[in-house]
Order: sequence, then structure tokens, then C-alpha cells
Amino acid sequence: MMAAPPAFSSRDPLSPRFWDERFERAFTPWERGGVSQALRRFVASSRPLTVLVPGCGSAHELKLMCEAGWDATAIDFSGAAVARARAQAGQWAERIVQADFFAYDPPRPLDLIYEQAFLCALPRARWPDVARRWSALLGQGGLLAGYFFFGDDVKGPPFGIDRSHLDELLGDAFDCVLDEAVEDSIPVFAGKERWMVWRKQR
Repeated sequence: MMAAPPAFSSRDPLSPRFWDERFERAFTPWERGGVSQALRRFVASSRPLTVLVPGCGSAHELKLMCEAGWDATAIDFSGAAVARARAQAGQWAERIVQADFFAYDPPRPLDLIYEQAFLCALPRARWPDVARRWSALLGQGGLLAGYFFFGDDVKGPPFGIDRSHLDELLGDAFDCVLDEAVEDSIPVFAGKERWMVWRKQR
């Protein structure tokens, strides 16, 4: 039988304290603990890109990106998440910034926003704001790539989306150019996530 999760005082995923508590108590079942196969392939097949990783958590992906010559920055509004990420990032620790995605102003134009368990971490009411921010941060031809969690569970996080809703959120500004099954999902996402790449059109 799976152990019950710890008792937490914060129940609001829009509050940094919600995430601080979980990182401080090492309760992070949404984290892969490493770099996924699809991302490895994507980085290996791409030219160096300027990328933002919002809601980065432990930011395992940052080292891979930086070592490939990418100009990568990872942000999180949880101080505990940023501390954990910096502790394991080695020479790339300065590229991890405590910041609110909705207010963060990248120092350089972005080629890519990497999505992994950020959209699904936020209540559904905030999703239009996320989509608008993705669009505002990317110029024409910019990419939104990563993992999208599909499901209809009322409770979360993670909060699943259905494909028609995702198309509705992104369809005015983005075209989906790649949609693949994921072969190495962790248990919380198994069978419910897709690796997708969306290109900003306007």
C-alpha cells in the first residue's frame, strides 16, 4: 500500500508556500528526477536555442541544455525549489532564478519555452493567462515544447486538460507541429502525457 502523503498547511498551488512545503519535505511525485528521452532527442537534434524553463522545480533539464550550448534560464517562484535546483546545478546555478512567470522579463528574446508540469500545476482558471504569457514571450516562429498532461480529474495538481481545450488555448497563436507518445513517464503521468511541439504563428 502506498504511504499517505504528508499533511501540509498550504492547499493553494498559486502560493509559493504550497510548493515550498513540498520541496522542503521532499514530497515531489511530479518530478522525473532526471532528463526525459524526448527532451534528450530534441536537444540533440536542435541548434543552440535561447530557452526559458518556467516552474522549473529541481531543473534537471538545465544542465543538459547548457552543456549543449543553449542559453537556458530556469525560473520558479518557490524559494525552496530554487535552492534545491541550484544545489544540483553545479556551474549553471546562476542560471536558476527565483521569479514569477507572469512578471518575469527575459533579458533576451526567446526561441523556446520548455513546458514540463507547469501548466498542469496551476488551476484551470489560470490557463488562459499562461497561454497568453507563452504567446507574449515568443516571437513568430518561436517554439513551445515539452510535456502536456491530459485528464479530467477534478482535483489537482496535476490538473489534466483535454486535447480540444488545449487546441482552444493555443490555436489562435500556435500550430502543433509534433505530437508523440511518451515512453518513459513517471507514475503520476503514465499514460496521460504527450510530448508536443507548438510553433508560434502570429
